[in-house]
Amino acid sequence: MSENMEVNYSDRVRRLFEKYGISLFDKLEIRHKRGGIIRGVILPRPEIGDPDVLILKLDNGYNIGLHIENISSVRIIGHLHSSPLVEVRKQYIKGDKPPVYFLGTGGTIASRIDYKTGAVYPFFTAEEIYSMVPELEDLAFIKAENLLNIFSEDMRQSYWSMIAERVAKIFEREAPKGIVIAHGTDTMGYTAAALAFAVRQLPGPIILVGAQRSSDRPSSDSALNVIAATITALKAPFGESVVVMHGSVSDTFCLVHRGVKVRKCHTSRRDAFRSINDIPLARIDFPDKFNLLNKKIIPRKNDGIILEKDFDSKVALVKFFPGMTEEIIDFLLDKGIHGIVLEGTGLGHVAKTLIKALERAHENEVPVVMTSQCIWGRINMNVYRRGRELLKAGVIPGEDMLPETAFVKLSWVLGKGLGYKEVKRLMLTNIVYEINPRSENRSYPPLWGC
Repeated sequence: MSENMEVNYSDRVRRLFEKYGISLFDKLEIRHKRGGIIRGVILPRPEIGDPDVLILKLDNGYNIGLHIENISSVRIIGHLHSSPLVEVRKQYIKGDKPPVYFLGTGGTIASRIDYKTGAVYPFFTAEEIYSMVPELEDLAFIKAENLLNIFSEDMRQSYWSMIAERVAKIFEREAPKGIVIAHGTDTMGYTAAALAFAVRQLPGPIILVGAQRSSDRPSSDSALNVIAATITALKAPFGESVVVMHGSVSDTFCLVHRGVKVRKCHTSRRDAFRSINDIPLARIDFPDKFNLLNKKIIPRKNDGIILEKDFDSKVALVKFFPGMTEEIIDFLLDKGIHGIVLEGTGLGHVAKTLIKALERAHENEVPVVMTSQCIWGRINMNVYRRGRELLKAGVIPGEDMLPETAFVKLSWVLGKGLGYKEVKRLMLTNIVYEINPRSENRSYPPLWGC
């Protein structure tokens, strides 16, 4: 019996395996005590969790846990000898193809599972990318490096600075058609917005790409997302930060979303990403058709990259809720916060109990930016009395910016070390299309599949 199994499975499970002669990666047919039969491959189990639970990979690619007390009987029906995800084939890389640079930061798309150990490894050399997506051999000459290997939720402002600096150097030294950044999907919108502000006047696009489903699952979206991101790098006329992900639940097309106007709107669907208060920049229909959808683009430029990579980490994003009191704002001010973004209700409102604390923030030159909890539309603080009271208290209207984008922008603006008046001016200035002069209703409601 393997060391992994002995360490992480309980004595009860080990006795069950000894009884039936089971080894890791055997394919089992298990009869459930409540009826029904489950078929799957027994995997090493992680250190965290109930050691009495067997980990099985089903034929559909999903992993499930099955408690030993629910097992009536077990039969061995096969064995998994190797995982194709572990094998990296050697191939002829065509150097005459246009160059595209890949950066890995972690996430589902940049990892592979070794079922012989149960471990997850970075999967991000050029050879590994070509092995995962052999179609890329006919599209681009790929160079790759793994800059970070973190969970998406562990992203932070200092990492945005690191990525921005590396992106600028790659464009200057390697001259690729575009840079594709593999990123976890949960905070991808934040990083896309950060790079939009931090690295401008680009000779090609920065393309963030991820996967909702891992490459070991038959329903994985990894390969097509990577192909679409590569096509975008080669064919897009713009030089800005974007997100490329599935545009529908089927494998028919992907959408290119502007980095400051994109949000993950579903926890698990492959078409989870939507452009908010805007339309997507482009659509990629497979195998290789690129269609520009949005005329408002930041074109590619070759007259010098602007790198402004500093972000202030002492910025808070606070969601208003019924019953919220001023103590939360006062607590942040007492802790020395440098800026606050509020997610208010509707057109941009919060309870009157917060106004005194917001006035205190203004007196101390701590900028407070108002956004809306509504996904679509823009705030207008001149419609109702409460909005006008908040404006009088010094709150800065966030127009139609997403709360996440406003948070990133305020962090970036404060990173410049400017005075309050200049911070307010920049927050009200449209820099990379994060603010639309007027809302366009054609982006609402979200049509899954456009």
